Amino acid sequence: MADRSTHAPASLGRRRFLASMGSLALGGILGLRPTRLEARLDAPRLRRSMEDAYGQSGLEVLDDWFGLLDRLAGADLDRQLREVNGFFNRRVRWLDDSLIWRQEDYWATPLETLGRGEGDCEDFSIAKYITLQQLGIPTDQLRMIYVRARIGRSQITQAHMVLGYYETPDAEPLILDNLVPSITPARDRTDLDPLFSFNSSGLWAGGSSRSRADPVARLSRWRRVLDRMRLQGFIQGG
Repeated sequence: MADRSTHAPASLGRRRFLASMGSLALGGILGLRPTRLEARLDAPRLRRSMEDAYGQSGLEVLDDWFGLLDRLAGADLDRQLREVNGFFNRRVRWLDDSLIWRQEDYWATPLETLGRGEGDCEDFSIAKYITLQQLGIPTDQLRMIYVRARIGRSQITQAHMVLGYYETPDAEPLILDNLVPSITPARDRTDLDPLFSFNSSGLWAGGSSRSRADPVARLSRWRRVLDRMRLQGFIQGG
């Protein structure tokens, strides 16, 4: 996706992925029992994983992330949302997956995003999602939202992902985005058209408040990133 200053066309892999989601509302995927996954940390394993992959520089940024969690533990919600959003927007440089991973569309774990200091829109959203979960915000109140983002005043759109905070399942979400530094209600983001949203326990079409599928079963990229997070120390059990 695009970074805070430039816009890049959606990758071929992301366009193919969105096309594959066209059957989201079909009856064949209704009724699946979602698997609930919460963010929990094995700090020693995370440190080993980071050091093995990214060395001392990776450990330093991981310690900064641990410091963020310590600082925001018990803080009010507005501060948690604002500081988590700013932490990743400042520290991670937007770059296309083809340049970071030599792949069309790769969903990185927060450890991979922090270790490299680079990521695209999915990576920003996943990292913020896991961080806010770890701070105690319930999964039901967080969703990653795939949208079509309009570029400037034109009608040209590109695929993009943001993170939404929902006070209730039917509430208008607050949008955390790597394109825009401020957190804004969805009604103020007239440049974004939602396609579908998901978290660790549900998957929703458009602006629906009813989950349509098990995201772990339906989204292979999400399943793979959850598997890697378990190995790295982010998620224990399921």
